Amino acid sequence: MSDIEKGQGVTATNGPANFPGPGAGHGAFVTLGATAEQQQYYQGGVFGLRKIANPAPLGLFSFASTTLILSLVNVQTDHVNTPNIVVGMALFVGGLCQLLAGMWEFAAGNTFGATAFSSYGGFWLSYAAIFIPNSGILAAYSETTTESQLGDAIGFYLAVWFIFTFCMLIGSLRSNAGLISLFFFLTLTFMFLTIAQYKPENIKIQKAGGGFGIVTAFIAYYCAAANLYSRESSFVSLPLAPIPKARSA
Repeated sequence: MSDIEKGQGVTATNGPANFPGPGAGHGAFVTLGATAEQQQYYQGGVFGLRKIANPAPLGLFSFASTTLILSLVNVQTDHVNTPNIVVGMALFVGGLCQLLAGMWEFAAGNTFGATAFSSYGGFWLSYAAIFIPNSGILAAYSETTTESQLGDAIGFYLAVWFIFTFCMLIGSLRSNAGLISLFFFLTLTFMFLTIAQYKPENIKIQKAGGGFGIVTAFIAYYCAAANLYSRESSFVSLPLAPIPKARSA
């Protein structure tokens, strides 16, 4: 991890005291998972560099909206249980918008945010591809000999994302309570949805995954709003409860 991600860095020449900024040759600064003070400094521009907008709200709002729609399907809201309605959102909002946010997190020097947004953007694009007829993915399991394999195959797919999300949860533990909560409930979401693929007769497991997904979506909305509402643009300020860093000996 870089000094920025560890919360260790030099004091910026034009920023708040003890802010891990880009001074002394460091060009990286924090977006996703930053404290309120760091976020304000980030949105105010960086000395000697062109001002770059904070990509975190775009990524978080895109993730939240797409996750909410799919989760409402998973809990069978109004008896809707066919997930194809999420394909458009998964392609262009959860997929493309998050991928773009991830690329700008790279430009901002935030490895964690870049990895999270880019990866989950890829998740939504790959999830949408499953339901696109020309991809041939579902068609490959439509034959009598392979039909029973579909649930297990999707289980493999979701299990991989459960593992990745758990790794991101561990990586978020020194950020803030909002981000930790998001990855905690997202980990539970993937866990229950994975188990549901192997226990299709128990619909309550899938609904539990959908319920945790709804919680995850609203936490993501909150984190997105907290990143979006700056002192310059809003009368509202939402806390994210940053985790105190250990003092150096």
